[in-house]
Amino acid sequence: MEKPSTQTYEDLKEIAYTLRVECVRMIHHAKSGHVGGSLGLADVFAALFFKILRHDPSNPTWEERDRFILSNGHVAPLLYASMAYSGYFPVDELMTLRHLESRLQGHPSRKNLPGIEISTGSLGQGLGVAVGMALALRQKKQSHRIYCSIGDGESQEGSIWEAALSAGFHQLDNLTVFMDRNFIQIDGNTEEIVALEPLVEKWEAFRWHVIEANGHNFESIMNAFEAAQTFKGKPSIILFKTKLGYPVSFMEGNAKWHGTPPNDEEAQKALEEIEHTYREGR
Repeated sequence: MEKPSTQTYEDLKEIAYTLRVECVRMIHHAKSGHVGGSLGLADVFAALFFKILRHDPSNPTWEERDRFILSNGHVAPLLYASMAYSGYFPVDELMTLRHLESRLQGHPSRKNLPGIEISTGSLGQGLGVAVGMALALRQKKQSHRIYCSIGDGESQEGSIWEAALSAGFHQLDNLTVFMDRNFIQIDGNTEEIVALEPLVEKWEAFRWHVIEANGHNFESIMNAFEAAQTFKGKPSIILFKTKLGYPVSFMEGNAKWHGTPPNDEEAQKALEEIEHTYREGR
């Protein structure tokens, strides 16, 4: 992968800004949805969908595409915004989030929307599917990659560690997993509920290549994905340090905003802060 230019980083900042604005608008309009994680992962998704993934929105079933599994399916608003702006479906459709008969349900549905590899939402399940896909690609001698997003609260599920054990044993270096390490789950801080640390040592013990990165810095994000792509002999996991609700001051790090939609006043303030952060960071 070529070293990204300054313009590339500027483009990604603009995309992430747009994704955040759409997530707030969608969830506010639906009066339902998970805003905190969607905002916190927007920088990572901007890089993933617009620079990392090999995919063709005009041909969602293209055999040579990279596969992406959103195991932490509750951040579906961010997935939908990323897909719409990539060209999978019209941007106007985003405002149908969680409506009856909408293709954009609260969690991704493969049945409803082309480009979704698997229906997710039951936490802990996506990584196992990603491992199976990576094994299948190896057997077919195909060169594309599998990407999987997981949450840190989700990583308290035993199924995550069963899948991790299998991937490490099979040395699935065509698999890149990334974790939204924001230390927040619906009930509070992960370390006060079921502590996850030391995460680096845990994943290394399961025979994984571990990369730590800043999930709000595009140079760090892009370097992490490149390191995962080029590492051989082990699956890679990127531990992206993020802030739930970033960059909205009253949402950041507050478990309330894991799954609470903003009211009119909160949505307006959130949009103003997102705008300010983008303008200041340009």
